[in-house]
Amino acid sequence: MKPFRHIIAALCAFSLIPILTCSAADNSADAPKILSLTCEYRVNPTGVTATSPKLSWKFSSVARNVTQSAYQVLVSADQSALNKDKGVVWDSGKILSDASIQVSYAGKPLQAGKAYYYKVRIWDNKGRASAWSAVAFWQMGLMGTADWKAAKWIGYEELPQAERVVPAIHMRSDLAEKNDVLPLLRKQFSVARKVKKATAFVSGLGHFELSMNGVKVGDHFLDPGWTEYDKEALYVTFDVTKNLKKGGNAVGVVLGNGFYFIPRDKRYRKITGAYGYPKMICRLLIEYSDGSEENVISDESWKAAPSPITYTSIYGGEDYNATLEQKGWDTFGFDDVKWKHAVLVKAIPMLSSQMAEPLKVFENFSPVKITQVKPGVWVYDMGQNASAIPAISVKGRYGAVVRISPAELLNKDGTVNQSASGDPHYYEYTLKGGDVENWQPKFTYYGFRYIQVEGAVPDKETNAEGKPVVVAMKSLHVRNAAKRAGSFTSSNDLFNKTNTLIDWAIKSNMVSVFTDCPHREKLGWLEQAHLMGASVQYNYEVAALNRKIVDDMIAGQTNDGLIPDITPEYVHFDGGFRDSPEWGSSGIIVPWYMYEWYGDRDVLVKAYPMMEKYIVYLQSKAKDDILSHGLGDWFDIGPNSPGEAQLTPKSLTATAIYYYNISILKQIAKVLGKTEDIGKYDAWAAKVYIAFNKAFFNKQTKQYSTGSQTANAMAVYMGLVDPSDKQAVVDNLVAEIKGRGNSLTAGDIGYRYVLQVLDDAGRSDVIYDMNSRSDVPGYGWQLAHGATALTESWQAYGFVSNNHFMLGHLMEWLYTGVGGIRAVKESIAYKTFEIRPQVVGNLTSAKVTYESPYGHVLSSWKKDAEGFSIDVEVPANSSAVVLLPYAAGDVVFEGAVRFKEGLKNGINVKSVDRKTVSVTVGSGKYSFKVKQAN
Repeated sequence: MKPFRHIIAALCAFSLIPILTCSAADNSADAPKILSLTCEYRVNPTGVTATSPKLSWKFSSVARNVTQSAYQVLVSADQSALNKDKGVVWDSGKILSDASIQVSYAGKPLQAGKAYYYKVRIWDNKGRASAWSAVAFWQMGLMGTADWKAAKWIGYEELPQAERVVPAIHMRSDLAEKNDVLPLLRKQFSVARKVKKATAFVSGLGHFELSMNGVKVGDHFLDPGWTEYDKEALYVTFDVTKNLKKGGNAVGVVLGNGFYFIPRDKRYRKITGAYGYPKMICRLLIEYSDGSEENVISDESWKAAPSPITYTSIYGGEDYNATLEQKGWDTFGFDDVKWKHAVLVKAIPMLSSQMAEPLKVFENFSPVKITQVKPGVWVYDMGQNASAIPAISVKGRYGAVVRISPAELLNKDGTVNQSASGDPHYYEYTLKGGDVENWQPKFTYYGFRYIQVEGAVPDKETNAEGKPVVVAMKSLHVRNAAKRAGSFTSSNDLFNKTNTLIDWAIKSNMVSVFTDCPHREKLGWLEQAHLMGASVQYNYEVAALNRKIVDDMIAGQTNDGLIPDITPEYVHFDGGFRDSPEWGSSGIIVPWYMYEWYGDRDVLVKAYPMMEKYIVYLQSKAKDDILSHGLGDWFDIGPNSPGEAQLTPKSLTATAIYYYNISILKQIAKVLGKTEDIGKYDAWAAKVYIAFNKAFFNKQTKQYSTGSQTANAMAVYMGLVDPSDKQAVVDNLVAEIKGRGNSLTAGDIGYRYVLQVLDDAGRSDVIYDMNSRSDVPGYGWQLAHGATALTESWQAYGFVSNNHFMLGHLMEWLYTGVGGIRAVKESIAYKTFEIRPQVVGNLTSAKVTYESPYGHVLSSWKKDAEGFSIDVEVPANSSAVVLLPYAAGDVVFEGAVRFKEGLKNGINVKSVDRKTVSVTVGSGKYSFKVKQAN
């Protein structure tokens, strides 16, 4: 008897039913299985505003060498239709393509606010069909002003135009003190019919928290993300179907300041700015089961009153007076007769959907030590320096005030030291009395390890004065909720600790922008976005966040083409702190990396006008094709205290990155089919190449400029070295490092390129030697001096930040070098990648994973007396080149089978040389072993 699927196929051949609707899934064990679906980089996203959203999926198979040969996507506005295999909104048909990422929706026009359900099936290169995937969905956001259904911006009061401070002023303490009212806003409404779906679209500036019927909606922190508020604000979309009930309902919003309004008082503030007083806009869309709709919108019918939050500052802290609480303020039937009507306030020019992941609370830490450092002053050591908020449980009398002061470091007397992180930053909580009270700030955060408490006593300690008792204290780590993408561990404990050290700096500075530090500044310094970008993308799924950063740069670009060093640009700094090419070049480099890492062509299209404008701006600043302005290799190690470049001329780093930008633009022009631009950028790059080498290259010594680590490395990495001289320049780089006893000098700009050039040149042994010590400034030095997060200076100085993002470049090498996972040049989104671990120093094993756009990648290797072994996983629809360490006479196995040159079981021996066996493999799991010759 024929297999059932053959009978189905025969019936289809004689049927009028299209073969796609009756093609059955292959039920064999080898059939591909759909693992996950994403839309616009998110799982089941809400607030999608792309008119042609990009869909992606991952699949697996127990078979090897599996690729996709075709796919079909069904989309419907009703899940019941999808359950019947009907794509009412879009049925792609069977598309002969291996594309499984960045697949464009191509169905009927999408409607604002509506949810769309979809599923996918695929056929592999063996002709096997998968079953349909599980159903996923996306929900559209609001596409334009009309979709807000006449919702209005409302607040408690309007800031007079004359009192606006935009742009913000840097470090001014002579301005008159000014605080604002942090309002509660509420609205009652009734639900009479059965609700099918309810969605809230909300923006509240600077930040908001939404509640319905007395319960907070969602688990976000500091919504919405930071933007340049005179140009744009983000709104957040929530599914609130389960929050509604039949009959009376109430919606409540509490507003905070963020960067929208920075209070002026005696507390710390890096900048003083005021776009306006807190404000909010809201549309609540209620879809009933009978097909009708109703909207609850923000307008002057809402009621407003001051909240118990009496002070909040993104820089200074937050105060909460529990005696001012109004119980039930966000529930139906609350008596708001004494509340005022909300006032209509000035609108924001543009509202955009927040598509990056929100901030959320992650790890929480309990004290590892509690110390009374002086009478009435207690310090809690939470064990980890992190971006966080304190959470206190306290019991005491009505009106008692507890002050909480966080810090990274301690003074000699044991009290907290905020001198380098913003002083003073604190929280005050006023008790209402009675049972244990739990509180944590809503609208600010800080970078800290230690918490100092005054006005209260730890539980079970002597309390003769009857002060409030701290029942519990927590440190709640807050960060962007991007999912983990990778993991690293090795036999080298220092590398493991270094990885964790850098990871804490990433987590602590990954919010709605990439900040430099989570306390003193909280500003989006742009050089980190490209220099640390690869390290971050190996660890977290940050495509959506990177898109937001690109949008910020587009919005922040000035009329003359400058991309400022920080975006959003709340304050205009002076000189290189506003205009440094190594910083502004993120406007070109980050979109290109987005294309290389994720295959995101859309971001190139969107950002191209910004790139063109910026490169013309740089040209206008150049003299004889040389740029000479900026900060240079920030925080390199020289004879003076760290800051602007000391060892490398600023003109070298600025011109090198200028050339790199032009080279990238040439590649982008090719991708976008801009033929005329290709030739233009090719000729432009040639001019800068000649000028750079004329200005900086010494033909006799084969050194660039001062011969610093940064100078030689950047010249090589950016392709500015003639191929005939490249090895000599690399040799000079190695000699410079070894001449310093394997210690580093490169700073924020240069160190990534030092590592990349050494790795590319096969000198990971030098990287190992540089980073396997704790007696000179570097990662080991920081750990030896007690750091639990990466510090701002290589020397771990106490007078600068001790949780800083910018110097974490080694993490990239831990993945690409130790783990060996890196994309093959010219391959996009890790469609083809390498696994080429660098077995150097005392390393005997490593296990590294990475969730590529196509799926799970594993490199797990071990070196022992018998030889070298490695387990490799390659996701379906991709391939890899595996490079194995090899010496003459060694024997190579895959599993239990010794293999020779030629194709066998999905393995192709690509090449053999004195040091390496190179094999290409398709998807699947492999176990290679290289046994040493006897």
